[in-house]
Amino acid sequence: MRKVAIIGVGYTSFRSISPDVSYKELMYEAAVKAYEDAGVCPRNDIDCFVDAQEDFEIGRAISHIQIPDQLGAVLKPSETVCGDGLLALITAYMHILTGQRDIVAVEAYSKTSNMLTPYWLAAFAMDPIYNRPLKQNPYFIAGMEMNRYMYESATTKEQCAPVSVKNRANGLDNPVAAHGAMITVDDVLSSEMMFYPLSQLDISSPADGCIVMVLASEERARVLSKKPVWIRGVGWATDTHSLQTREWGSAISTQIAAKMAYKQANITYPRKQIDFAEIDDCFSYKELQHMEALNFCSKGEAGKLTAEGVTQKDGDLPINVSGGSLGVGRLAEATGLQKALEVVIQLRGEAGKRQLANANVGLAHAWRGIPHTSSAVAILSNED
Repeated sequence: MRKVAIIGVGYTSFRSISPDVSYKELMYEAAVKAYEDAGVCPRNDIDCFVDAQEDFEIGRAISHIQIPDQLGAVLKPSETVCGDGLLALITAYMHILTGQRDIVAVEAYSKTSNMLTPYWLAAFAMDPIYNRPLKQNPYFIAGMEMNRYMYESATTKEQCAPVSVKNRANGLDNPVAAHGAMITVDDVLSSEMMFYPLSQLDISSPADGCIVMVLASEERARVLSKKPVWIRGVGWATDTHSLQTREWGSAISTQIAAKMAYKQANITYPRKQIDFAEIDDCFSYKELQHMEALNFCSKGEAGKLTAEGVTQKDGDLPINVSGGSLGVGRLAEATGLQKALEVVIQLRGEAGKRQLANANVGLAHAWRGIPHTSSAVAILSNED
């Protein structure tokens, strides 16, 4: 099978609001940086473009027609993935595996500050017969899931709160993070109750920004890049959409996606073979649930490991050193691509104050968010 590497990345700062720029300007800034980093010209070198976006998020139909200009993709083959940005990265990876493409660009962005009714949008993804007519804020799903997860795993809210504390503190060392903060466990526990048992500080806040990556086949990567980051394994899965039939205590789609990625990457002991991970933490309990689904630990152990400092920057398994969604911000379709971005930056040794020692193999994980049950996993390495 062909080897594929990420040879260039470009990204904007992630901000809670960005009234001074349009989403096209965000996209253009990230694209210019990515192409310069990769040493490619979009018109001459890039064979295909893959973007991740949802028409409802953009607020217009056939939003794909708004993309080519600022990516340099006019009259070039392009594809839109109606899913998370990490799934778009996997799609670009598969384009190159076919042998039909040698260089592919991937783009995902967020302009959620433009959205006046984000909860209505999320509710529109719920079952139109049984769930949507209830007219409930869809985040009640996260509250119910957290409650069931804590019951099945014997995890306490006091064990979930340190995730928010850790990730928001990590965000302070990330110059492009929107929501870095120094808070305490007591701050989280005493914050306003939103969707029982989720408190305000258990929930990530939205942010605007854009990420562009350039992928290349082995032959082109070795010529163009001095620091290629190799894609060793990928996986993706979607569980049932129905609230009535889904598994509430475990992240099944993440388990399936992880098994697929581990098999391809020849990972048999994730805790030992993976040096660090960027995993979904849209809600504090989700990081713990996903740690267990990724087989970093057994069910019920994630909260204890977090309390012991295992997932800290200087721990045995650093998780969400970038700040995650809690520290960086929830970036709509770009959320998963931000996870991959941090893994690439770490593997290239370019993370500055938050740089990890001996970072050779990293895992990026994405979950589509409420009310979905879709997940994606990618194993990246600076060694081929």
